[in-house]
Amino acid sequence: MRVLGIETSCDETAVAVYDSEHGLRSHALHSQIALHAPYGGVVPELASRDHVRRINPLIRKALADADLSAAELNAVAYTAGPGLIGALMVGGAVAAGLATALNLPLVAVHHMEAHLLAPMLETPRPTFPFLALLVSGGHTQLVAVEGVGRYAVLGESLDDAVGEAFDKVAKLLGLPYPGGPALAQRAERGKPGRFHFPRPMTERPGLDFSFSGLKTAVLTTLPRDASEQDKADIARAFEESVADTLVIKCERALEQAGFDSLVVAGGVGANLRLRAALQKSAAPSGIRLYFPRREFCTDNAAMIAYAGWARRAEGRAPGPIAVRARWPLSELRVPPVA
Repeated sequence: MRVLGIETSCDETAVAVYDSEHGLRSHALHSQIALHAPYGGVVPELASRDHVRRINPLIRKALADADLSAAELNAVAYTAGPGLIGALMVGGAVAAGLATALNLPLVAVHHMEAHLLAPMLETPRPTFPFLALLVSGGHTQLVAVEGVGRYAVLGESLDDAVGEAFDKVAKLLGLPYPGGPALAQRAERGKPGRFHFPRPMTERPGLDFSFSGLKTAVLTTLPRDASEQDKADIARAFEESVADTLVIKCERALEQAGFDSLVVAGGVGANLRLRAALQKSAAPSGIRLYFPRREFCTDNAAMIAYAGWARRAEGRAPGPIAVRARWPLSELRVPPVA
């Protein structure tokens, strides 16, 4: 089965082809970072318009790179949510049109489920069951994963998602867009131990997160006339606090769920300090740790194409476009047996 995946949930336009026999055949992506940088964040209307401009050339490129014609596809998958509604509509409309023209099944994919399954594109790949840490600009969740579509959310952020906290702190430090990667780069020049921030909600039981207070701690610590070294030291202390907090919660969740495998996915999963902290934590206890490659931590269509293949049993004849700006992972249905 060859599945074309389309991703347009936010500010990346991406297309990929996944082949059940040969794995990932191609993936093409256009980032809108330069488009949104002057505004310090994503402008939804501009994002939607740019998706319209980019999507069809990327489909042609992905098919050419896979050495396939559209007639050789077996299904079309697209990100149906969560995300920016206008951006989602672009991908949904194109996917529905392509599926209709080719008389192919159309598969609506949950964006966070795709992130959760992204490590399946790697070797070795995780096996069910496992614990997933989903960390992105819009989500921070610990999820017990028994199989495709069989998810139980064990804990989540009560306020800011961790990626959102990265971006807000980066803005406080006067760093350029996108804030998360800029903060991580600045933290590399920071001196350890000069500043210390709390590890939020780690001194109480439970698996939920809260990062708004950590952002406030940065705001009250930042000197009014902060030097570049001050900013680097604060960036490092903030990053260490986030990494420690996520590690502590993962250790608790693994013990609670009784799992010995941890999958880390989402844009913040590319953070090298977090990866190192999780690897250090996992090694003594023999926990198996899985990450997607860093380019597949951020939004991409490879994970959409794979998730579309994993959900192929739910494929249906092309019909109305269905997208959702808000779509809790807990509302996903268990797919029928293939």
